Amino acid sequence: MTKNLLSSAVFAGLIAGLIAALLQFVFVIPLLLEGELYETGERVHFVLDGTSQSDRFTPGLGSDWGRHLMTVGFNVVTYAGYGLLLAAAMGFARERAGTAITARNGLIWGLCGFVAVQLAPAAGLPPELPGTPAAELAPRQIWWLSTILVTAAGLALIAFAGAMWKQAFGLLLILLPHLIGAPHLDTYYGVAPPELSAEFATISMGLAMVGWAILGYFCAYFLATGEET
Repeated sequence: MTKNLLSSAVFAGLIAGLIAALLQFVFVIPLLLEGELYETGERVHFVLDGTSQSDRFTPGLGSDWGRHLMTVGFNVVTYAGYGLLLAAAMGFARERAGTAITARNGLIWGLCGFVAVQLAPAAGLPPELPGTPAAELAPRQIWWLSTILVTAAGLALIAFAGAMWKQAFGLLLILLPHLIGAPHLDTYYGVAPPELSAEFATISMGLAMVGWAILGYFCAYFLATGEET
């Protein structure tokens, strides 16, 4: 069981991580590179005389292969870690609640993981371009981690708790960090165009959803296949 869980998580993480990295090379990294131009001052959104210098320019990926390899490695390791958590949750649900694990419902598991780990925290702390000012790191990390934990617990209660009041409590847990609010600065003064920041946040979240769906599908697929052999 443990061997199957580990191998399922690793193989699923490898597949999801490679696909996520490929998608990031196409859609996300060009936006990051453009954001870095504003961070370094090579491009500015507005100059003092009121004229705009923010005409759209998307840099190429360039030849920074060390950075690109780090991106691939980071994605594979990250998704493998997420795969371990997801596979463990699937195994626990199967043992305790009798939940069947199939590739089809693995998509649902993956989307729930996306909601807990990325969508819920991003509702308060969205993905940021380089150079975007933000509140102090420690309070943001505490809020981010707390949001993940209570969202995962809330989703588990909604999915597996039989009593209606327990499901309602799960919904309250999901809403709680957002009612408290994430740490933010009192004002906004980012150097990049807001349109670029919005595009970066939107695409980043969309690709994360795709990555989690792929991860959930293959985690469930490998778990189910391993049990049959």
